[in-house]
Amino acid sequence: MKSFNGRVAAITGAASGMGRALALALAREGCHLALSDKNSQGLEHTLALIKSSTLSPIMITTHVVDVADRQAVQDWAARCAAEHGQVNLIFNNAGVALSSTVEGVDYADLEWIVGINFWGVVHGTKAFLPHLKASGEGHVINTSSVFGLFAQPGMSGYNATKFAVRGFTESLRQELDLQGCGVSATCVHPGGIRTDICRSSRIDANMTGFLIHSEQQARADFEKLFITDADQAAKVILHAVRKNKRRVLIGRDAYFLDLLARCLPAAYQALVVFASKRMAPKPRTPVFETNDETRL
Repeated sequence: MKSFNGRVAAITGAASGMGRALALALAREGCHLALSDKNSQGLEHTLALIKSSTLSPIMITTHVVDVADRQAVQDWAARCAAEHGQVNLIFNNAGVALSSTVEGVDYADLEWIVGINFWGVVHGTKAFLPHLKASGEGHVINTSSVFGLFAQPGMSGYNATKFAVRGFTESLRQELDLQGCGVSATCVHPGGIRTDICRSSRIDANMTGFLIHSEQQARADFEKLFITDADQAAKVILHAVRKNKRRVLIGRDAYFLDLLARCLPAAYQALVVFASKRMAPKPRTPVFETNDETRL
């Protein structure tokens, strides 16, 4: 797919971040859009931005969809095909983050992140794949993460879902290559992208005193890791689709961590543990009161 002009792209998580950036970039190239998100106000803002910045006469539809809801995604895919006549691209972009220890994580939180990050990708892929094949020229773009290549402590749920997306998409790509059906797939591994994921993430209380000083400080530190602009990320993703790449890394941090995992596939974990210990909160020295003086 060398051109997006006249094609139809469906995007999840389009209310902000990379989803919004992808929508704006595709609109500028004359691509028709089917946008979804749980955040209706964010979707309206995305729609307003597109209309104010795009001169091309394109068709845009928006729907409030929870990607964790299989039936809702299937209904949305059917509506997209009916409203637009065809669908050529599905960007399974919606995602959330969860910080917790394995021992302390609540099952409800695990089900929440798996439902969005993994099942959301599965639902979107399976619901739209028949429509992509029917179009004669299609592409599935699934967003994993650099943490689908490289694990870290305190993020087991996030790591698990992103590794799962990677495996799912790589298997899908091989099947599509074997079928020769005119549809392909790309797995996206972003590093720190300036999006709203930090504000929507969940941080369990068990992380405080273990790997973080406080939830507020952790969110602030997390934001500092976002070194790549969402618009640049969208540009890289669309270039990868044009080149029919199997995997795309976004950001110099993604390239660094991918290289580290390749060179030290097991030993990198010891380096992460060492770095985590140095950055973790230090236990306070207890203060003991005596009758005549205060001693440490």
